Amino acid sequence: MQEYKTLLGGLGAIIALLAYAIYFHDIFFRHTKPHAFSWLVWTLLAGIGFAAQVTGGAGAGSWVLGVDVIVCSVIFVVALWKGERGYVWVDWISLALALFSIVLWRITGTPLLSVILICCIDALAYVPTFRKSFFKPQEESMTAFMLFSLKFILVLLALERYSIVTALYPAWIIILNVGFVGMLLWGRRVS
Repeated sequence: MQEYKTLLGGLGAIIALLAYAIYFHDIFFRHTKPHAFSWLVWTLLAGIGFAAQVTGGAGAGSWVLGVDVIVCSVIFVVALWKGERGYVWVDWISLALALFSIVLWRITGTPLLSVILICCIDALAYVPTFRKSFFKPQEESMTAFMLFSLKFILVLLALERYSIVTALYPAWIIILNVGFVGMLLWGRRVS
């Protein structure tokens, strides 16, 4: 069973790298314009999620979040240079609430409450990207976000210990990403 989990964790990390390679390609050679606010918060969340999963005994299931910490931080920097430039008040409020929620997360100290707060923060981090993509659905990489969903399915399967603390965050990300891809599909058909 351990070899199976290790294989799934490794496959999830490979899919993560493939998704990010596609995302970077789309940034530099297509029309994808990442929103820096979302990627900043996702960098912080990936770091927190990775630490929580490692301390929670997630094993190979935590590898993907380890990759995410590094790559999300690079995307944040690239987004400052090549990303969305039109920040509106909703973006600023989402960023402020997400950062404030990280402070609340730190105060809680309870693993379950922390994971629930991280899921809420992730949803707030999605607001700027969702808002931008609702009006400009061609400016996000649908393929990358589909692969992001797949990698977190593999994360769930690779977890060595299943609990609400280790599984809730990856499951939540799957739900958000699938909803986002659905919105992109709808937006591209309408426009």
